[in-house]
Amino acid sequence: MSMQVAIVIPIYNHKDEIGATLARLMPFGLPIFVVDDGSDETTQAVLAELDARWSPRLTLLRLAVNGGKGAAVMAGLRAARAAGFTHALQIDADGQHDAADVPRFLDAARARPDAVVLGRPVYDESAPKARLYGRYLTHVWVWIETLSTAIPDSMCGFRLYPLDAACALIDSVALPTRMDFDIEILVRLSWRALAFVTIPTRVTYAAGGLSHFDVVRDNLRISKSHTRLVAGMLARLPVLLARKVMPRRAAPASTPGAHGRWWRIAERGSRTGMRLLALSCRLFGMRATRLWLHPIVAYFLLTGRTARLESLRYFTRLRDVSPAQTTPQPGWRSAYRHMLAFAEAGLDKLGAWTGRVAHEQVAFDDPSAFEALVASGRGALVIGAHLGNLEMTRALAVRGAHAKVTAVVYTDHARRFNSVLAGAHSDFASRLVEVADFGPETAMLMQQRIDAGELLVIVGDRVPAHEAGRVIEAPFLGGVAPFAQGPYVLAHALGCPVYLFFCLKEHGRHRLYFEPFAERIQLPRRERVAHLSAYARRYAERLEHYCRKAPFQWFNFFDFWACQRGEGNGRR
Repeated sequence: MSMQVAIVIPIYNHKDEIGATLARLMPFGLPIFVVDDGSDETTQAVLAELDARWSPRLTLLRLAVNGGKGAAVMAGLRAARAAGFTHALQIDADGQHDAADVPRFLDAARARPDAVVLGRPVYDESAPKARLYGRYLTHVWVWIETLSTAIPDSMCGFRLYPLDAACALIDSVALPTRMDFDIEILVRLSWRALAFVTIPTRVTYAAGGLSHFDVVRDNLRISKSHTRLVAGMLARLPVLLARKVMPRRAAPASTPGAHGRWWRIAERGSRTGMRLLALSCRLFGMRATRLWLHPIVAYFLLTGRTARLESLRYFTRLRDVSPAQTTPQPGWRSAYRHMLAFAEAGLDKLGAWTGRVAHEQVAFDDPSAFEALVASGRGALVIGAHLGNLEMTRALAVRGAHAKVTAVVYTDHARRFNSVLAGAHSDFASRLVEVADFGPETAMLMQQRIDAGELLVIVGDRVPAHEAGRVIEAPFLGGVAPFAQGPYVLAHALGCPVYLFFCLKEHGRHRLYFEPFAERIQLPRRERVAHLSAYARRYAERLEHYCRKAPFQWFNFFDFWACQRGEGNGRR
């Protein structure tokens, strides 16, 4: 739907200023709703004349009794939405606002149609100093009530609303109807996770201008409003903190084929928020910190529509191929448990690197293959998945000075979380190798580590950004899914043994599954595709086995079956 903007002007007895205000706005060609908030007869006569002059561009609404600025604005917003407009630009009738900035508000709204565009006043010497000091006090309270400084000025009456969001709030909450309206509607829209864009705009106070701000009554109303809002903030504190700790990231620009690629999915969560959780672990322990995950996950469940839907689709596929009663029923509950398991896995990684996960909490299902490999001193390629906790064993291996385990990770993903883990242990970064693809340079780099007897751990259920077309399709959970060729091509180049590894959390403990996959992977040129397909099928079978064993622990929140193909035809 294209953006349709109307202007809403509340007026109460500004008969001398309204004509000039309308004259400055008419050149922009926007329909205007003027809401007469019970003005006197003289003002009514002026408005009637202006209505006749500017009709049909101007729509005049009249409230029989003066209800306050908030009442007039709400009436104008509702009328604009009922007339089919998507956005409304609110501006005062007294001429204080610079109408020349209207195009800037419109440009900002086109760039962010879901955001509220706010005017940030730039005052000249005409502004009363006492008024400015009082406004600053309100700004500080708003920052406290929203736990944010996204609203630098909550009292400026020059602003542009997305009407669906604004009217949904107006219809569901009893907002104040006087001068405190401008403040409270913004705070409550912030609570509903709307974004805000700020436009600096000149504001002037005309000498002898008419002001309806009652210093005593309106300040009392604003104080009462702040009292309500602080109480509302405290009631919403877990959700607001979760949003502050793990802010929602804007989706990347739309490009052909980019919509579902996993490497383009923004890493949700601020570095500061993650460090706060790490600090909580140190101060209060894992058990207390784990309680914070519930409101955080609830927030992600509500705001992460794409991840939620893909989780539901995954459980639907899983239930189709494994209809046993133990298979989770697709729904909001399963999506919540899925996301919670992902959050807990991240916390466990942090706990492992900081020494809060004891060795006795981790055990091999069958240690023979791992022990034999370590005893041989040989290097190997270990293929894992985004299932369970692949990071757990690397952390324990470093802390226990056992096998040298190095993770091979794809560039530019989960950087913020990795930086937090790097701060937890000095050896984290030295055992992490970032790659962009699996070219010859990567193989040479990895060969040195294999020759030194290291275990290189890589995932087989993701495709690097530069490898989008080089995939092999294999049956997986009732469908055909694209799997990366890279791990098998790399193993062929390295000439080393290959193992599969999965770490699942079972009954509060971590169980390690370490399986031989191939003593050496051969890819004859003429039969290359057939051999790659066979390896991908074997890997997909084992991944499916463990997905059935621990359904909530495969952390996939995008369309795995379709969106790893990129723009290629699925094979190359």
